[in-house]
Amino acid sequence: MPPRDTRPRARKRPGGPDTDAAALALARLRPGRDSLSRDKVDGIQRARILSAMAEVVTDLGLPAATVATVVSRAGVSRRTFYELFADREECFLAAFDHALALAAAAVLPEYQRPAPWRERMRAGLSALLGFLDEEPSMGALCVVHSLGAGPTALERRRRIVDALIAAVDEGGEGSQGARRGAAAAANAPLTAEGVVGAVLAVIHARLVQPRGQAMVDLLAPLMNMIVLPYQGAAAANRELARPRPKGRPRPPRPHGDPLRDLDMRLTYRTVRVLIAIATTPGASNRHVGEAAGIADQGQISKLLQRLTSLGLIENTGAGHSRGEANAWRLTGKGLEVERTIRAEATPAQAG
Repeated sequence: MPPRDTRPRARKRPGGPDTDAAALALARLRPGRDSLSRDKVDGIQRARILSAMAEVVTDLGLPAATVATVVSRAGVSRRTFYELFADREECFLAAFDHALALAAAAVLPEYQRPAPWRERMRAGLSALLGFLDEEPSMGALCVVHSLGAGPTALERRRRIVDALIAAVDEGGEGSQGARRGAAAAANAPLTAEGVVGAVLAVIHARLVQPRGQAMVDLLAPLMNMIVLPYQGAAAANRELARPRPKGRPRPPRPHGDPLRDLDMRLTYRTVRVLIAIATTPGASNRHVGEAAGIADQGQISKLLQRLTSLGLIENTGAGHSRGEANAWRLTGKGLEVERTIRAEATPAQAG
């Protein structure tokens, strides 16, 4: 007879995987070893704070965008805020830079396509107006609120405006520019500055006082303003008759924000607990705590109870009352929150 195997066997939990299997899977999630590292969680926190800053400034005005108001809107702690930003001004400037980067990502690929000046201007302006329709808070940050945000923001804004003036001024180059004569050529940069100022003034007014009109509906009249001093009335009037270009298909935008609706702060530990449970349904308190980097079982128990009260997780095990380990899994609401966290941790590729 073969010798009897006296090694202890892993005990199975109702509603969950074998204990050894859970431990092996969750070991991959320990802090610093998985794809959702602390850096990525910090990235989620940072993105939420920047978005909250833009929304608060747009909704309440720049003076009301205090640290307390922003962290409340973002659903993070003051400690998290100050781990990422020195003060409110640094946060605003980071939000401003983020908004400019989003706008550039939408506009530059369209403007830089090989084409005559007028077509490039139209494509770039169309992309900008579409961005303002999709991201009104970020657009208002760039065009409206940066004006009152101090000298650093004004200097960054000035550099962007100078780039726009240079792009518009290209309309005076070539044979048509040569025909204008020396005096007109000398005033060309001033013409471009006036055109850009007029376009920004119209956009500013629409962002401050929306009139129920899509921003992209301004494409034809704004193109008329841009083209007129460079190519004459006939070409400018043709812009008024051109149909609006069809926008490129974009991925569907999520309806609502399940993270924003939570009555709790989004912390590194909270994120790790949700990811751990999503990865291995049926994990026990101990295994979830190990994956989340929470050694104190009292703390993990309180956090699991809190997530249960929010309807994000549920216990499918027998529990301590019957001498068995808990076995945690996400609810439908919890799955929605976990997917949102992963989406925010993995930004969509441009293109």
